[in-house]
Amino acid sequence: MVNIGARRKQQGRQAGQRGFTLLELLVVLVIVGIMLGVVSFNALPNSRQRLQNDAQRIALLLQMAREEAIVRNRPIAFEAGPASYRFLVRGDQGWEPIHDVELLRERDFVLSPVQLFIEPALASNDDNLRITFGREPVDKPFALTLAVGEDKVLIRADGVGHFVVE
Repeated sequence: MVNIGARRKQQGRQAGQRGFTLLELLVVLVIVGIMLGVVSFNALPNSRQRLQNDAQRIALLLQMAREEAIVRNRPIAFEAGPASYRFLVRGDQGWEPIHDVELLRERDFVLSPVQLFIEPALASNDDNLRITFGREPVDKPFALTLAVGEDKVLIRADGVGHFVVE
């Protein structure tokens, strides 16, 4: 026969070994909190990454505007200032903002103010930079630099419709 007291001692030891102590749970929660903090800190884009993303978007929109100029058989211009950029179409009364293509609407830069430089330099009569795409499938190559503080990103166009962000 098995002793009832020995059985109770054995059950008591097993019951004490089944769960976690409060201290063990707190240590795990602290470790998880530290890991989440590191992951979320690394997931936030820095200013260079945000400028790079803006340049990628602009490069795609420039390609679209170039193709739109060929399809419409009308010049389309990219106009940018320190805080925003937009696309214009040449109409009967001059340059007009594009309203019928949602992707070519006016947008703000993610970071501002943005300094814009273009090579070769264009003649400009105001503070805004303007790049015009004609009806022809070949344009002049250019390099557009976007700068915010120490961060700079270059959009290079080869003149035949390829835009590369460097």
